[in-house]
Amino acid sequence: MKKSDIYYEAMKARDPRFDGKFFVGVKTTGIYCRPICPAKPKKENVEFFQSHLEAEKAGYRPCLRCRPESAPQSPAWVGKSAVVQRAVKVLNSQESIEFNEDAFAALFGVSARHLRRLFIEEIGKTPKQLSFENRLNLARQLIVETSLPITEVAFAAGFDSIRRFNDAFKDRFKKSPREVRRQKSAPPGALRISLPYRPPFDFDGLMNSYQNHRMGSLEWFTDNKMLRVISIGGKVGTVTISNQPEKSALLVEINSPDTSVIHTIISRVRNQFDLDSDPVIVANCLEADTDIKKMLKSYPGIRLPSGWDPFEVAISAILGQLVSIERGRALVADLIDLAGKDSGLVLNNTRIKLFPTAEDILSCDLRSLKTTGARKQTLLDFSKALVEKKISLQPTQDVDHFLKSIQKIRGIGPWTAQYMALKVLRHTDTFPATDLILARALEKHRKIKLDQFSPWKGYLAALFWRNYTHKLTKRSSRKKGSGHGKSPT
Repeated sequence: MKKSDIYYEAMKARDPRFDGKFFVGVKTTGIYCRPICPAKPKKENVEFFQSHLEAEKAGYRPCLRCRPESAPQSPAWVGKSAVVQRAVKVLNSQESIEFNEDAFAALFGVSARHLRRLFIEEIGKTPKQLSFENRLNLARQLIVETSLPITEVAFAAGFDSIRRFNDAFKDRFKKSPREVRRQKSAPPGALRISLPYRPPFDFDGLMNSYQNHRMGSLEWFTDNKMLRVISIGGKVGTVTISNQPEKSALLVEINSPDTSVIHTIISRVRNQFDLDSDPVIVANCLEADTDIKKMLKSYPGIRLPSGWDPFEVAISAILGQLVSIERGRALVADLIDLAGKDSGLVLNNTRIKLFPTAEDILSCDLRSLKTTGARKQTLLDFSKALVEKKISLQPTQDVDHFLKSIQKIRGIGPWTAQYMALKVLRHTDTFPATDLILARALEKHRKIKLDQFSPWKGYLAALFWRNYTHKLTKRSSRKKGSGHGKSPT
């Protein structure tokens, strides 16, 4: 069967597993759609594209009904060169709506001029144009899904001129913001936004991991929901995340005094819940081993756990060395109480403190923190290295360079470094083999060769943690040194 035939059958079935993996251009209307769109054009009237960028380069405009910009990001990287592939991926997950061409190009070790030339040759648009379109896509999502006033939508999308926003919006979507807006009654309380994913989706596994590693009073869990106190740009608010399996989407409820942070919040939720992962591609790789295939059937749609903020995850990894999950969680809570600033919020009769910044840790007296002197010094050295920009938590960096740099800090060994690479940088091909649970899992699966699961070894680690954490009894003795740590699940 031809690929076009497979795509057409998937489109007719509206199979959500294919959402974002290809797009459908309808020749008779000049519109391109997601494969789950209710419209069902005839086969002779359609053509298929690997990404929305290819569809737009061919002259199609986005469907107003299914909103292609809201689909999970395509796992098929756009572009021929590695630089363009990485850059597009970063553009699709960037937190800031501000865009500086020189600073963006520097992330990939090239000049802005060279990167523009590559983008135009391979995609037909510059990085700045793609970033601008992402802002407009966010605006349309807010207009369709919320009752946020049009002026606040414009501000949230990074526009300081309503006239410029209206002109740009109409140029992209061929309708004005008010024409796109449906009649909506203002929902009480939080702003609600839907973020789709490709099923299957192991939401329970992620929730279990985040509950085990909750950040003091900043996070709490109830009724299959995760609630989080956030601080972005000095503005404090809350985010509530729940699953809508019938819609293959997460529901994100945002309470924030500043609408300009909505884009950052959405980006962080997408990253934390690994929404752009393609479970079919991952499963095809992991199922090369029959035992792993059986295990995956128990936890379909395994996702990579990470965290709300990279710095929080890194500090938690340091505090979690050589202690139980419960003890590591308690140390994180103690550090927040000791060094964190007051958020101004009182929730569940508890005055909430924010997670300390690197500067907060450096200026704090850590003597009362009930951990070893060596670990306190590691916290200080790590924070100082970040402040002095000797290390970075940027996911765009070379992972091998990160592992080498981070282990120059006294007290950070292979386990901590690889754990950070997996959960802080979200590098999918990292496997912290010295982790207690993972090491014992490998003993039970002696025949497997880790390289056969590249580039998805991180998902194998997540699957082992998910399956074995409560099955393998931890030895009472721990090897000394910074190379071993607790299991992160």
